[in-house]
Amino acid sequence: MQIVIDHITRYNYSEPAAGVVQLLKLTPRNSECQQVVNWRIDVDVDGSLVPGTDAYGNIVHYFYADRPVESLTLHVTGTIITSDQAGVLQEIDEPLPPLLYRRATELTAITPAIAHFAETFRREEPLATLHALMLGVHERIAFETGVTAPQTDADAVLQLGRGVCQDLSHLFIAAARHLGIPARYVSGHYAAADHPEQEAAHAWAEGHVAGLGWVSFDPTHCVSGTPGHVRVAVGLDAHEAAPVRGSRRGGGIESLAVGVHGRQAGSQRQSQSSESQSAFGQTQA
Repeated sequence: MQIVIDHITRYNYSEPAAGVVQLLKLTPRNSECQQVVNWRIDVDVDGSLVPGTDAYGNIVHYFYADRPVESLTLHVTGTIITSDQAGVLQEIDEPLPPLLYRRATELTAITPAIAHFAETFRREEPLATLHALMLGVHERIAFETGVTAPQTDADAVLQLGRGVCQDLSHLFIAAARHLGIPARYVSGHYAAADHPEQEAAHAWAEGHVAGLGWVSFDPTHCVSGTPGHVRVAVGLDAHEAAPVRGSRRGGGIESLAVGVHGRQAGSQRQSQSSESQSAFGQTQA
């Protein structure tokens, strides 16, 4: 499947920032399940854009602007070809051992409530456990925007019973780790012709199964990874896989607007747009 992505992030400052530093995780890696045809990042502010790789193997770019900045726009465009691997990652270089992904974070802390929830889905085989857990999270947490924030943790999501894809993924990850299964957060895009209402900016989870490798689980849509899923970055949680993180000197009040368009080649465009007052936007769809 050929997928076209158009992703725009705009920052506006109430007064000029003296300088801006940003860490961008906006570029997907090649693997057996996806091949990048073309990809580019454009920034409308003079500065330095330096490529690199982080500890998780993600492609990153460091952007530096050491001058007054009143607004900043990041424009990501690209085309990628995906294939159906039944959600299983094939032949991707992993710099870190799977066991590292059993480590809890503030957003994925394992509480008694999460442990009790997770035990409901324990099965004899890890793969069966993960599939049962995905269905359980999907049924327990109703998708609803505007009820959680980027700092909402998995336990709060479980108690609330509502949230966006970031929240469902965090709950899945925390529960899987309690069950002894390495799990990690994936940020990326989702474009599927049979889900025209879905937005391209997305997040899901991966669990590691011995003898099989990393397997994708999308509790928002209750599916394993499909050709419509484009993996961009991984981490222990949303904070570590965030598309954009940064800091600035001055700038007053910062506002953020994001627009994401993802479509299968030859299909109608799917789109998302959102606005917030935070530098660290929450993945919603």
